[in-house]
Amino acid sequence: MNSRLIDLRHALATCTAAIVAAAAAFTAKAEALPADFTADSIITLGELSVTAIKYGDGFKNKAIASTTIGKREIERYRVYSFKDVSAMVPNFYIPDYGSRMTSSIYMRGQGTRIDQPVVGMNIDNVPILTKENYDLDLLDIERIEVLRGPQSALFGRNTMAGVINVTTLSPFNFQGSRAMLAYSSGNSFRVGLSTYHLLADERLGLSVAGGYSSSDGFFTNEYTGRKLDHEKIGEGRAKLQWKASKDLRIDNVLSFSVSQQGGYPYESAMLGKISYNDTCFYRRTGISDGLTMELTRDKYKMTSITSYQYLDDNMTLDQDFLPVPYFTLTQKRREHALTHDLTFRSPDGNGKPYSWLTGFFGFYKRTLMDAPVTFKEVGIDSLILKHRNQENPDYPIRWESPQFVLNSNFKTHNFGLALYHQSTYKLDRWTFTAALRLDFEFNRLNYVSWCNTGYDIIRATDGSVYRHDDVNINDPGSRTKTFLQLLPKVAASYSFDTPQPISVFASVAKGYKAGGFNTQMFSDVLQQRLMNYMGFGSSYKVEEIIAYKPETNWTIEAGAHAECFGGRIRTDLSVFYIHTTDQQLTMFPDGNTTGRIMTNAGRSRSYGAEASIRATPIDPLTVSVSYGFTDARFIEFDNGRENYSGKYIPYAPKNTIFAAVNYVVPVKRTWLGSIAIDAHARAVGEIYWNETNDEKQPMYCLPGASVTLSGQHYSLELWGENLADTDYRTFYFVSIGNAFFQRGKPLTVGATLRLNI
Repeated sequence: MNSRLIDLRHALATCTAAIVAAAAAFTAKAEALPADFTADSIITLGELSVTAIKYGDGFKNKAIASTTIGKREIERYRVYSFKDVSAMVPNFYIPDYGSRMTSSIYMRGQGTRIDQPVVGMNIDNVPILTKENYDLDLLDIERIEVLRGPQSALFGRNTMAGVINVTTLSPFNFQGSRAMLAYSSGNSFRVGLSTYHLLADERLGLSVAGGYSSSDGFFTNEYTGRKLDHEKIGEGRAKLQWKASKDLRIDNVLSFSVSQQGGYPYESAMLGKISYNDTCFYRRTGISDGLTMELTRDKYKMTSITSYQYLDDNMTLDQDFLPVPYFTLTQKRREHALTHDLTFRSPDGNGKPYSWLTGFFGFYKRTLMDAPVTFKEVGIDSLILKHRNQENPDYPIRWESPQFVLNSNFKTHNFGLALYHQSTYKLDRWTFTAALRLDFEFNRLNYVSWCNTGYDIIRATDGSVYRHDDVNINDPGSRTKTFLQLLPKVAASYSFDTPQPISVFASVAKGYKAGGFNTQMFSDVLQQRLMNYMGFGSSYKVEEIIAYKPETNWTIEAGAHAECFGGRIRTDLSVFYIHTTDQQLTMFPDGNTTGRIMTNAGRSRSYGAEASIRATPIDPLTVSVSYGFTDARFIEFDNGRENYSGKYIPYAPKNTIFAAVNYVVPVKRTWLGSIAIDAHARAVGEIYWNETNDEKQPMYCLPGASVTLSGQHYSLELWGENLADTDYRTFYFVSIGNAFFQRGKPLTVGATLRLNI
């Protein structure tokens, strides 16, 4: 039997066994719950959120594939950041590797490891412009919406595969105080406190939330004998919501996050262990403030969303990840960003068949970055001296010091402007939608690379110094890139005349991800420049490697939304085909290089299907299954050395599965209201790690379970993840000819206490 089918069947069998066993244990008949009992809370109020502003309330009759995760489900599966949603949404995968700077997202075969994402993210209406700031811990998340497929017409750049919208708890939906305390494997600790109040005749809502978490980590650096993936995070949020009048609503959300991490748990395939000698860490400070205003008039509704974002981070790496002194990288960055989104739309519930939305979006981002690479003894010997002395053995050279620095400094100015419009017309049971966005972006990079060092030229005959040469390189430069895109979308949906809502839809849309500059290759450019200085080595052409082109795609999609049996069964189905031009890929150049480069594949395509089913056969029992399948391959990709046409696109999984059973047993005691028992499993794979498809991660399954005791003001959850202690890889790469990978987290157990006062 084909090995792929064996892997798939094995993973599915493991997941199925976990779910079936749990379901069998829970099928005893339970006392009926109150009529208003719901297995989960999915809030679809007309809140002042970016989703409601641009799509209205809910998605069940919209021509879009989406998944909404409500508050109870968020708490049940301990969702603190978007990374915890991985595989819960069909074809949505976020590998957990590296540091919080990584934040790689893969959706429907699209995604990239560095620079700009293919999935946009909004938190309380603030569009997060920098992927490195995606991986945040958030307290009291009320709702997460994941929209799949191109959202570029309404949301613009870097949303060609979808959008994540996160809404935190509102003081208009909850009043009181909340506390959370959790402890789990790895000496992991988490605490959160928040309070929500209504003031000024209940027209003013105020909430303040803060949290802290820490972990000793799970992976040991055998060179030092210490855990290296330790972490400490502090976060805070203040939300002010004011219903100034019946026509005016103003929200302001101020948040900050501070994190310190060790890292990186990359295991050498050659050594069979994690072992490196130099320090690795990632530190980040982020501040965000978003102001949202909504004004309602008889003929229109205006919404203004303005934000400021600040990022200050430091990534320091033992870049060779080996127990020898090759080289290290430090990347320090400070970034300021401003955004403004102004939207006008037709008023809600006007009873007219035609509705419209028109908007303007602008942003400005300024980034300062220092990225020095320090060459050490082994790096100097193996990457420079070895090659130089082979060229001229009669006059070998000796470096004047045991290490030297290749310095790079970058200043980028990036701004963009966009106009967009969407028209919707309802004709009987048909709904037709057409949208168009004109998106302009300008990017300027100012850089300077320099190196000040020296070496002695030695006479091989007697070992004496023939000459001393100083190396003084100073290479400044400037580059600009301008991008202009028209991003259309057309869609149609049809609602059937049935007692329960059933609709089908189809859409065609263009997606877009901006181009940029390969700053991580400048150390290699400077290294080759230094070698040329000594009279040997190849030379990079800066103009050829410094920039990469935008990525665009066209997506054809069809699907259906259905409810039956009074909403006890809800189903979402979709199929899609995506044709991508100039797909952006992260690659390590051949040879003894230290950097990574973003390049463009010629053409690629992906097709697949998605299904989500949620059933509540009896009130205490909820069963959920989500499945996504993607076949993503290169159509045309020849880098001049090898032709990858027909190969699978690396890092994007072919299958994602999430299955869960939740059973609630009512107790109705003074101190205990119910006991909830949950069993779930996530399965992902297979994943190819490179363009040649000769390294891959087979499909794997991570079963989990929890038992939750709930009272009027508290809940206590005992839980476990990766209960089978599955051994799997989340990342693989090759650098300076050596292969490395990171393993996924092992079996983890813990307890979470929540208090509502």
